Amino acid sequence: MRPELASKISKNNFHYSINEGEHMVSLNKGKECVFVTFDSNGISKCSIEMAFREGKTTFLKPISCHLYPIRVKSFVEFEALNYEEWDICKKACDLGEKHNVPVFRFLKEPLIRAFGNDFYNELEIVSNELEKKA
Repeated sequence: MRPELASKISKNNFHYSINEGEHMVSLNKGKECVFVTFDSNGISKCSIEMAFREGKTTFLKPISCHLYPIRVKSFVEFEALNYEEWDICKKACDLGEKHNVPVFRFLKEPLIRAFGNDFYNELEIVSNELEKKA
């Protein structure tokens, strides 16, 4: 984690509510998440996820972060998954487009974590059918 942002985080104040039951982590001056760090290539990484992958914590990041840039909105009878376009994701989106990797495939792990294998497999089926029609 970047030392200059660590001081902005306290044990009880690292997220805020955007809707009832929906939380986001705090942003650094309205820009990137306070938990973002950058590798030697300038690629942004989540310090919470890095700590999890290195075995330093048992907590993976919040599901809303893991799914980003997909946002989930709950309605009475269903949940809607929407892509949130933000400049911070532009380089990743450009790379995904170059390698023909749609957002849902890039987010396979968090989609399965949130909605299960059956849901993800149905996404693949729908995607394949749409590709056939194109």
